[in-house]
This record gives sequence, structure tokens and C-alpha cells, in this order.
Amino acid sequence: MKKDSRGIKKVGPFYYFFKRFFDILFSFIFLVLLSWLLLILAIIVKCSSKGPILFKDVRVGRKGKTIKVWKYRSMYIDAESNIDKYLTPEQKEIWIRERKLDNDPRITKIGRFLRKTSLDELPQLFNIFGGSMTFVGPRPITKVELEEHFNEQEKEIILLARPGLTGYWQVYARNDAEFETGERQKLELAYFQKRGLFFDFKLLILTIPAVLKHKGAK
Repeated sequence: MKKDSRGIKKVGPFYYFFKRFFDILFSFIFLVLLSWLLLILAIIVKCSSKGPILFKDVRVGRKGKTIKVWKYRSMYIDAESNIDKYLTPEQKEIWIRERKLDNDPRITKIGRFLRKTSLDELPQLFNIFGGSMTFVGPRPITKVELEEHFNEQEKEIILLARPGLTGYWQVYARNDAEFETGERQKLELAYFQKRGLFFDFKLLILTIPAVLKHKGAK
């Protein structure tokens, strides 16, 4: 297993070709097979609270390109524009720093179910089919997170790959690893030391029990 001076595993053209082929083929298959579920969830979200069905989250993609990551809306329509209405100063500080919050009061009832089951991320199949995301890679990151929690060399590494629907951090830690402790960065970067077709497939398989058990794999 060859690595460069940064400890990053080297991958060849076949890896990128097969990975993209896999993304196109299986995202299309899942979109077709799950079209009924996508429609039902869309109707439920629309009827559950005022606002659009989908939420557009702006993130940083491969090579620093700005991408729009799609999710089913799981928060009230003014959750971002009127944050002080829902959060205490302490909660607001945590949200700005980590972009996640335990028992977030801005989340709708159906939104809690969607997040718990990860069904809110199903629209990202369109991102994968379109090429802005992949099935396995570092999780989509905001520009603020990238600038505040990674040094210059780490930024270069993170931006080597398309953001993934699942990844090393999500499988092995889920919400237990945070930027503040440095664990989130460590796990995201660790992916690049092990990436490969077999490792990516392993992460895909391990995602299933991680989602069902709501905790990282051991």
C-alpha cells in the first residue's frame, strides 16, 4: 500500500473510474426503487409544517467547489433566519461551533424521525447522481468548519475527494466525535489513509448497523 509524504494512500485511475461508475449506477437504481418513498416523505414533510419540502445546504465540495447538498426539510421555516427565537445563547454558541445540537428545539416532529433514521438525507442521491457527492467520502463540510478546524495541509487533503453520503466519521463515531475535541477532524482525515474500493465497500456495509443502532461501529 503506497502512501505519499502526507500519509495519504495513493489511488489510481481505476479507483476513480469505478467509484464514479458505481455512484451513477446505484444512485440511479436507488432513485427508481425508492421513488415511492421519496414521494411519500415529500408529502409528509409538506403537510407537517409550513415551508418547502427540501432544504438546500451550501457546503464545500471537491477542490473547494461550492455545492448545494439537498435534504428533506427537518426544521421550522424560520429556524435559520430567526435563530434567537428558538435557541438560548449557550445553544446558539454550540450550534455555530459544531453545526449540530442535542434536542434542537427548531426541529419539527417529523424532522426528528427523519434525522433519527437518516431518511432526511435521501435526496442526496440526486447529488451523487449529478456528481457533486459520492456514496463514500468525507462528510459535506461548511466553509466555516473548513477554515476554523483544519490547517492548510489538512484542507488540501479533505478537498481531494467528493463529500460522501456516508464516511469513516459517520460509521465509526456518528455524533460522538466533535470538532472541538479534534476527534471529528482525526476521523475524517483517517479515511484518506485507508481509502480504496474494498474499504469504501466496507464502510457502505457498516453504515447500515450504524444507522439502525444510532451509534458508531466498534
